[in-house]
Amino acid sequence: MHPQSSERRIQRIRHELRHREVTVANVQHLSADMVRITFSGETLADFVSLSFDDHVKFTLTTADGDTVRRDYTPVAFQAEACTLAIEFALHGHGVASSWARAAQPGQQAIISGPRGSMVIPQDYAWHLLVGDSSALPAIRRRLQELPIGAQVVAVVHGQPSTPPDSFACDDTLTMHWVSDADALLHTVAGLTLPDGEGFVWAAGEASSMRALRTLLLEAKQLSKHQMRVAAYWKQGSSDFHERLDD
Repeated sequence: MHPQSSERRIQRIRHELRHREVTVANVQHLSADMVRITFSGETLADFVSLSFDDHVKFTLTTADGDTVRRDYTPVAFQAEACTLAIEFALHGHGVASSWARAAQPGQQAIISGPRGSMVIPQDYAWHLLVGDSSALPAIRRRLQELPIGAQVVAVVHGQPSTPPDSFACDDTLTMHWVSDADALLHTVAGLTLPDGEGFVWAAGEASSMRALRTLLLEAKQLSKHQMRVAAYWKQGSSDFHERLDD
């Protein structure tokens, strides 16, 4: 495999930034620590999300009048109904998590973006998806979008969530649920990756993702062009998002 082939195959597409006022239409609890909120509004009529790796900026105003912005994955968009689903991890007592935990139909919010999409082809010989609960919505969307028969291994630090549409998968998916960040790294280290050109997508806590990227580059001997690793959050920081690809 030529080390540049994966990089050339990925498309990066920019979108016009739009700020959309939306209304909570439905709240569905997927597990004890994950809730899917569906928003609706005519402002979503021209919404575009081309990749499971996309993120939108969710904006809300606290009771004290402060404005809070957080990045989230657009999980499911229905153009005809003008609805957009976002999944919120209910960890700790963060402002956005607390808002999502108490969300009710009729509440207002603002959703901006995505600013762009990094479209990762679906026809790789294999796919490795890794992350914690913050990455689970993107992993769920990727599994729903990959074609039947795609060879996929997923390693997730979190609690299994099993609603009927939780994962679109067949017998070519190998799913590993692990209990902590150390177990996530240990599980990935122990994997025997399939033959052929594959791609690794991973996201989660910053220090864990840096360690994972080093493991993939050094122990697994993968090219940096075969992976997209992102820090979705950082211990002790309330608003953090960083790519670790460089």
